[in-house]
Amino acid sequence: MLDYTQALQGGILIGLATWILLAGVGRIGGVSSIASSVLTTRRQPSPWRWFFLFGLVAGGAFFAWLLQAPSVVMRSPLILVPAGFLVGFGTVLGSGCTSGHGVCGLGRRSQRSLVAVLVFMGTAITTVLVASLVPAAAWWESALFDGLHWLLGRQ
Repeated sequence: MLDYTQALQGGILIGLATWILLAGVGRIGGVSSIASSVLTTRRQPSPWRWFFLFGLVAGGAFFAWLLQAPSVVMRSPLILVPAGFLVGFGTVLGSGCTSGHGVCGLGRRSQRSLVAVLVFMGTAITTVLVASLVPAAAWWESALFDGLHWLLGRQ
């Protein structure tokens, strides 16, 4: 159980922070909707949204420094950029992210969020099962990189 202690503590902090935001400001702490409103709203969004997003980045950076988090090797932008677009597309398509529906939506007893979480979890379980049953094939990775190099005009 000790391996999961930090994850449990983090989950409790996320739930507590979401509750404080709901009780204090009267807003739901869905990160994708907060970031979307800051990036796409023509009028100036409420200042609390900027503070919320700043706190996410600054808090993560501070605790990574404080706890001496291990460094991570950066992946190629040819993988990160398409992955980011796919995540963003899925977030828009699902009207929120997995954690937003799971923490905020289920906390409000939203039936739509329950369906979304069940779909997310079912898709994740299916993906893991299929990926574990399909034999490893390195050819698809080289084909993907070749296609992206051709598409972006790099040799």
